[in-house]
Amino acid sequence: MTHHDREAVGNAFNPALMHHARAKSWDALNAISERMHPGIREDEALAMAGEVFRELGMERLWHPPYIRIGPNTLKTYRERSIPDVQLGENDIYFVDLGLVFEGHEGDVGDTFVVGDAPKYAACAQAARDLYRDVAAKWRNEGLSGRNLYNYADERAEAMGWRFNHAIKGHRISDFPHSVHKGGDLGDLEHSPSSDLWVLEIQIAHPNEPFGAFYEDLLTGAAL
Repeated sequence: MTHHDREAVGNAFNPALMHHARAKSWDALNAISERMHPGIREDEALAMAGEVFRELGMERLWHPPYIRIGPNTLKTYRERSIPDVQLGENDIYFVDLGLVFEGHEGDVGDTFVVGDAPKYAACAQAARDLYRDVAAKWRNEGLSGRNLYNYADERAEAMGWRFNHAIKGHRISDFPHSVHKGGDLGDLEHSPSSDLWVLEIQIAHPNEPFGAFYEDLLTGAAL
Protein backbone atom coordinates (compact mmCIF):
# COMPACT_ATOMS: atom_id res chain seq x y z
CA MET A 1 0.00 0.00 0.00
CA THR A 2 1.45 3.37 -0.99
CA HIS A 3 1.81 6.45 1.17
CA HIS A 4 -1.13 8.00 -0.66
CA ASP A 5 -3.35 4.99 -0.09
CA ARG A 6 -2.74 4.97 3.67
CA GLU A 7 -3.50 8.69 3.93
CA ALA A 8 -6.43 8.83 1.52
CA VAL A 9 -9.42 10.96 2.51
CA GLY A 10 -12.93 11.45 1.17
CA ASN A 11 -14.17 14.26 -1.05
CA ALA A 12 -15.68 16.03 1.95
CA PHE A 13 -12.44 16.14 3.95
CA ASN A 14 -11.66 19.54 5.46
CA PRO A 15 -8.78 20.08 7.96
CA ALA A 16 -10.72 22.89 9.65
CA LEU A 17 -13.60 20.49 10.32
CA MET A 18 -11.14 17.94 11.69
CA HIS A 19 -10.06 20.54 14.24
CA HIS A 20 -13.69 21.37 14.98
CA ALA A 21 -14.47 17.70 15.64
CA ARG A 22 -11.40 17.46 17.83
CA ALA A 23 -12.41 20.50 19.90
CA LYS A 24 -15.99 19.29 20.33
CA SER A 25 -14.73 15.84 21.33
CA TRP A 26 -12.55 17.38 24.03
CA ASP A 27 -15.58 19.37 25.21
CA ALA A 28 -17.50 16.10 25.53
CA LEU A 29 -14.69 14.35 27.36
CA ASN A 30 -14.26 17.17 29.86
CA ALA A 31 -18.03 17.37 30.43
CA ILE A 32 -18.07 13.65 31.21
CA SER A 33 -15.18 14.00 33.66
CA GLU A 34 -17.04 16.77 35.49
CA ARG A 35 -20.00 14.41 36.08
CA MET A 36 -18.01 11.42 37.29
CA HIS A 37 -18.31 10.75 41.03
CA PRO A 38 -17.41 8.06 43.57
CA GLY A 39 -19.82 5.15 43.42
CA ILE A 40 -20.61 5.40 39.70
CA ARG A 41 -20.27 2.20 37.66
CA GLU A 42 -18.96 2.05 34.11
CA ASP A 43 -22.38 1.27 32.65
CA GLU A 44 -23.87 4.26 34.49
CA ALA A 45 -21.02 6.46 33.28
CA LEU A 46 -21.65 5.41 29.68
CA ALA A 47 -25.35 6.26 30.01
CA MET A 48 -24.37 9.67 31.36
CA ALA A 49 -21.92 10.11 28.46
CA GLY A 50 -24.79 9.57 26.04
CA GLU A 51 -26.58 12.53 27.60
CA VAL A 52 -23.47 14.68 27.09
CA PHE A 53 -23.24 13.66 23.43
CA ARG A 54 -26.85 14.69 22.82
CA GLU A 55 -26.33 18.03 24.56
CA LEU A 56 -23.33 18.79 22.33
CA GLY A 57 -25.07 17.81 19.10
CA MET A 58 -22.93 14.82 18.21
CA GLU A 59 -23.97 13.34 14.85
CA ARG A 60 -22.96 9.77 15.57
CA LEU A 61 -20.28 7.55 17.10
CA TRP A 62 -17.57 6.14 14.92
CA HIS A 63 -16.40 3.88 17.75
CA PRO A 64 -18.12 3.02 21.04
CA PRO A 65 -17.15 5.18 24.03
CA TYR A 66 -15.00 3.52 26.67
CA ILE A 67 -14.92 4.52 30.34
CA ARG A 68 -12.57 2.33 32.36
CA ILE A 69 -12.36 2.50 36.15
CA GLY A 70 -9.67 1.21 38.53
CA PRO A 71 -8.23 -2.15 37.41
CA ASN A 72 -10.05 -1.79 34.10
CA THR A 73 -7.62 0.99 33.17
CA LEU A 74 -5.30 -1.88 32.18
CA LYS A 75 -7.78 -3.00 29.50
CA THR A 76 -7.55 -2.12 25.81
CA TYR A 77 -10.59 -1.35 23.70
CA ARG A 78 -10.59 -4.97 22.50
CA GLU A 79 -10.92 -6.32 26.06
CA ARG A 80 -14.04 -6.54 28.21
CA SER A 81 -14.10 -4.71 31.52
CA ILE A 82 -14.33 -6.53 34.81
CA PRO A 83 -18.06 -6.05 35.52
CA ASP A 84 -19.60 -3.86 38.24
CA VAL A 85 -16.45 -1.94 39.09
CA GLN A 86 -17.37 1.29 40.89
CA LEU A 87 -15.33 4.48 41.10
CA GLY A 88 -13.84 4.68 44.58
CA GLU A 89 -13.23 7.69 46.80
CA ASN A 90 -9.55 7.72 45.78
CA ASP A 91 -9.44 6.19 42.33
CA ILE A 92 -8.45 6.43 38.68
CA TYR A 93 -10.40 6.17 35.41
CA PHE A 94 -10.01 7.03 31.76
CA VAL A 95 -12.38 8.13 29.00
CA ASP A 96 -11.89 7.26 25.30
CA LEU A 97 -14.23 8.85 22.75
CA GLY A 98 -14.72 8.48 18.99
CA LEU A 99 -17.33 11.04 17.93
CA VAL A 100 -18.46 12.55 14.63
CA PHE A 101 -19.23 16.26 14.24
CA GLU A 102 -19.87 17.98 10.89
CA GLY A 103 -19.07 14.74 9.09
CA HIS A 104 -15.57 14.51 10.57
CA GLU A 105 -14.15 12.21 13.21
CA GLY A 106 -12.78 13.19 16.59
CA ASP A 107 -10.83 10.77 18.76
CA VAL A 108 -9.64 11.84 22.20
CA GLY A 109 -8.78 10.17 25.49
CA ASP A 110 -7.51 11.18 28.91
CA THR A 111 -7.12 9.80 32.42
CA PHE A 112 -8.49 11.36 35.61
CA VAL A 113 -8.11 10.87 39.35
CA VAL A 114 -10.63 11.46 42.12
CA GLY A 115 -9.72 12.03 45.75
CA ASP A 116 -6.22 11.80 47.17
CA ALA A 117 -4.29 9.25 45.11
CA PRO A 118 -0.73 10.42 44.31
CA LYS A 119 0.28 7.17 42.57
CA TYR A 120 -2.72 7.38 40.28
CA ALA A 121 -2.14 11.07 39.60
CA ALA A 122 1.49 10.39 38.68
CA CYS A 123 0.40 7.70 36.22
CA ALA A 124 -2.21 9.93 34.59
CA GLN A 125 0.30 12.75 34.20
CA ALA A 126 2.94 10.38 32.85
CA ALA A 127 0.61 9.33 30.01
CA ARG A 128 0.06 12.99 29.08
CA ASP A 129 3.76 13.79 29.32
CA LEU A 130 4.68 10.79 27.19
CA TYR A 131 2.15 11.78 24.53
CA ARG A 132 3.58 15.30 24.36
CA ASP A 133 7.15 13.98 24.25
CA VAL A 134 6.39 11.61 21.36
CA ALA A 135 4.32 14.21 19.47
CA ALA A 136 7.18 16.70 19.78
CA LYS A 137 9.57 14.06 18.42
CA TRP A 138 7.34 13.74 15.36
CA ARG A 139 7.13 17.50 14.85
CA ASN A 140 10.86 18.09 15.31
CA GLU A 141 12.35 15.05 13.60
CA GLY A 142 9.65 13.65 11.32
CA LEU A 143 10.00 10.08 12.58
CA SER A 144 8.00 7.30 10.98
CA GLY A 145 5.00 5.93 12.85
CA ARG A 146 6.92 2.75 13.63
CA ASN A 147 9.87 4.70 15.05
CA LEU A 148 7.56 6.94 17.06
CA TYR A 149 6.21 3.90 18.88
CA ASN A 150 9.69 2.47 19.38
CA TYR A 151 10.62 5.81 20.93
CA ALA A 152 7.47 5.80 23.10
CA ASP A 153 8.37 2.35 24.41
CA GLU A 154 11.90 3.46 25.33
CA ARG A 155 10.71 6.65 27.01
CA ALA A 156 7.98 4.84 29.01
CA GLU A 157 10.54 2.39 30.36
CA ALA A 158 12.92 5.24 31.25
CA MET A 159 10.06 6.95 33.10
CA GLY A 160 9.36 3.79 35.10
CA TRP A 161 6.14 2.60 33.41
CA ARG A 162 5.14 -0.41 31.33
CA PHE A 163 4.18 0.46 27.76
CA ASN A 164 1.18 -1.30 26.20
CA HIS A 165 2.37 -2.50 22.78
CA ALA A 166 -1.14 -3.52 21.70
CA ILE A 167 -2.10 0.16 21.32
CA LYS A 168 -0.55 1.60 18.15
CA GLY A 169 -2.56 4.62 17.04
CA HIS A 170 -4.64 4.87 13.88
CA ARG A 171 -6.16 6.98 11.09
CA ILE A 172 -9.14 9.30 11.24
CA SER A 173 -10.63 11.65 8.65
CA ASP A 174 -14.04 12.55 7.24
CA PHE A 175 -16.45 9.77 8.19
CA PRO A 176 -16.00 6.90 7.56
CA HIS A 177 -12.20 6.77 7.57
CA SER A 178 -12.34 2.96 7.61
CA VAL A 179 -12.96 2.78 3.85
CA HIS A 180 -9.36 3.96 3.33
CA LYS A 181 -7.81 1.19 5.47
CA GLY A 182 -5.03 3.35 6.85
CA GLY A 183 -3.94 0.74 9.39
CA ASP A 184 -2.02 1.35 12.62
CA LEU A 185 0.21 4.35 13.14
CA GLY A 186 2.73 2.09 14.86
CA ASP A 187 3.17 0.11 11.62
CA LEU A 188 3.57 3.17 9.37
CA GLU A 189 6.96 3.19 7.63
CA HIS A 190 6.92 6.91 6.82
CA SER A 191 6.31 10.09 8.81
CA PRO A 192 2.58 10.61 9.36
CA SER A 193 0.97 13.71 7.90
CA SER A 194 -0.67 16.26 10.16
CA ASP A 195 -4.40 16.08 10.98
CA LEU A 196 -4.84 12.45 9.90
CA TRP A 197 -3.39 10.23 12.62
CA VAL A 198 -4.21 9.68 16.29
CA LEU A 199 -1.30 9.00 18.62
CA GLU A 200 -2.44 6.66 21.40
CA ILE A 201 -0.48 6.12 24.61
CA GLN A 202 -1.36 3.48 27.20
CA ILE A 203 0.90 2.74 30.14
CA ALA A 204 0.66 0.74 33.34
CA HIS A 205 2.26 0.64 36.75
CA PRO A 206 5.09 -1.91 36.70
CA ASN A 207 3.60 -4.09 39.42
CA GLU A 208 0.23 -2.69 40.53
CA PRO A 209 -3.14 -3.15 38.76
CA PHE A 210 -3.75 0.26 37.22
CA GLY A 211 -2.73 2.26 34.19
CA ALA A 212 -3.45 5.39 32.19
CA PHE A 213 -4.45 6.31 28.66
CA TYR A 214 -4.07 9.45 26.55
CA GLU A 215 -4.74 10.09 22.87
CA ASP A 216 -5.16 13.01 20.52
CA LEU A 217 -4.79 14.01 16.89
CA LEU A 218 -1.24 14.67 15.68
CA THR A 219 -1.23 18.30 14.54
CA GLY A 220 1.43 20.75 13.49
CA ALA A 221 0.90 22.89 16.59
CA ALA A 222 1.82 21.73 20.08
CA LEU A 223 -0.88 21.47 22.74
